Amino acid sequence: MFYLTEQFFSIQGEGKYAGVPSYFLRTGGCNLSCPGFGAEYEVDCTIKSGCDTYFAVDSSFASQWKKIEEPESLIADLRREFITIGYKPHVVITGGEPLMYCQDKVFYSLVEWLVFEGVKITFETNGTIEIDFDRYPAYKETVFALSIKLANSGEPEEKRINKAALAAIKRYAKESFFKFTIDKLLVETTAFDEIADIVEPFPESEIFCMPVGESRDTIWKNDEAVFAFCMKHNYRYSDRLHIRVFDTTQGV
Repeated sequence: MFYLTEQFFSIQGEGKYAGVPSYFLRTGGCNLSCPGFGAEYEVDCTIKSGCDTYFAVDSSFASQWKKIEEPESLIADLRREFITIGYKPHVVITGGEPLMYCQDKVFYSLVEWLVFEGVKITFETNGTIEIDFDRYPAYKETVFALSIKLANSGEPEEKRINKAALAAIKRYAKESFFKFTIDKLLVETTAFDEIADIVEPFPESEIFCMPVGESRDTIWKNDEAVFAFCMKHNYRYSDRLHIRVFDTTQGV
């Protein structure tokens, strides 16, 4: 059993596959809360701050999540969606943290079906969950967008960095790349040293950096600094196209 907070067809807005038509499955729940990212939202008349996908992270919203207790219904739904679309789009499984469910039978059955159908799958993950690729070989056929959290997330390093999990993904996954969310202050302080430490064991990795921001206004406060940072260090700049186009709208 796993939780799904939303599913929709859109354009990938971030990372290596930005601009690619993609079908999104967003799971509910995360092992991180990232209070430092500062997206404000209200729960029971209380203003909280954290991840920009707070509705898929904060358990206060769990009553709105859909419980997936068997794979057949969701697979049938995806078959219909793909027929309507007219082709099998890239499928992005995001969250929250989708790999919290990596050993769940229902979740893994869905992944196996997508792989069997020849669908390209990307997991948007914080890279803290260690996968047993021998026991669950379908994950070897997928792409991992490793959105590793840095100090600006507000999470302690020992919680947000799992080098064993990263090493397993880098060794076994069909493809992977790093994607860091940074702001102007981090650019001016520890961003380069933090990133260099994380990627040092994986020298051939592609590295994308994108500006912090859950809205157009907050992205504009950070994008120029991140742009210059990427030029200086030979990293790839990733914009956040869905936010540029739709601002704070969900399901896009």
